Amino acid sequence: MSQRQIFITRQDRERLGNMLDEALSGKNRDATFLKELSRELSIAHTVEPKEVPADVVTMNSRVVLQDVESGERMEYTLVFPEQADVAQGRLSVVSPIGTAILGYAKGDVIVWQTPGGPRRIRIEAVPYQPEAAGDFNL
Repeated sequence: MSQRQIFITRQDRERLGNMLDEALSGKNRDATFLKELSRELSIAHTVEPKEVPADVVTMNSRVVLQDVESGERMEYTLVFPEQADVAQGRLSVVSPIGTAILGYAKGDVIVWQTPGGPRRIRIEAVPYQPEAAGDFNL
């Protein structure tokens, strides 16, 4: 992963922390995605929703990504697992890409490990961020 400063809103930290607590108390406590999301939360800088920069990927943000190697562009909304549907463009925060982009900003290049080796994506745009739009209750 990139070593740039990452941001998370207080509200997102609370909801994701609760989700992790519930998952860790169940049978999935050793799942890689839980460990990676927990690590990301531990290094993120927590800010109030009104203070998060408008180009940062938060929960329910719509984001345009570009694969650095292939040039492929993808657009997703970052959501909680129960709302995920990749075919509808709703990417789970506990997916490898979802965890990788949470808290990063437009222009950041994120690297994460896949079974086929490292993959790099660039955050091209954040066309919608709930906090920037004043939508604090999503």
